[in-house]
Order: sequence, then structure tokens, then C-alpha cells
Amino acid sequence: MREIVKRYPKDGVTVVWQPGLCVHSQVCFHGLPSVFDPRKRPWVDMDGASVEAIVAQVRRCPSGALSLATGEPLEPPANASITASKNGPYLVRGDVEIVKPDGRVERKSSCALCRCGHSGNKPYCDGSHAKVGFEG
Repeated sequence: MREIVKRYPKDGVTVVWQPGLCVHSQVCFHGLPSVFDPRKRPWVDMDGASVEAIVAQVRRCPSGALSLATGEPLEPPANASITASKNGPYLVRGDVEIVKPDGRVERKSSCALCRCGHSGNKPYCDGSHAKVGFEG
């Protein structure tokens, strides 16, 4: 599977979008529709709001599909937490390392992990739980 990564820069901050991690929670779209509109191409309009508003909204992304890149490292949350979302993925917040089956290590400050077993992008959720009617 080819990993797609899109970058949207503005005033020293870059929004990074990794669609393979998206669980389609629509938190971005409902929280800041002037910037995040999946009906448009490109779907991220960095001129739609202030950098501060965009940064705040990106930090609400439950899956980590949207993240931030700056010239300086961002501080991740101090403590890790895992929340089982209703009929959906495990939502992980905090500084964690994900060790993939091939041994690669990925550092995340937020991500959504598959709970239904049907994701095509394991260990990450790809929204398959909605298609298969997962309850849990």
C-alpha cells in the first residue's frame, strides 16, 4: 500500500494530512469548515482561518491523520491515554511508539487503532468498522 502524505503550509506551520490514517470522524470538517471541506479540491484551504484556529482544530483530530509540522518540535501530551470509542476504534492520545509487524517503529502523539479487525491499514483504523456494522 502506497502511503500518501499531503502538506499544506501557512506562516511557518504546515498541516500534514495522511489519508491512510483517517477514520472519517468529520471532527475537522464540523469544527472548521472554512478550512476543511472534503467536497473541494484541495480539501484543505489554509486561507480559511487564522493559523491559531487551524492549529487548534488539527490538534482535535482523533486519528492523527491531520498533524502539524513546524520548524520546532511540538510538545505531545505528557500522559498517554486510550479510549474505546463507541462502535469504533481505540483513540490513543499521548507520546507512544507503535511497533509494526515488520519491526518499524512509528512515534505518534495521537492515532486511532483498529478494534473491529477489518481495517486494511492495520494496526490503524481505516473506517471499516462502519461498513461491517461493528458494535462494541
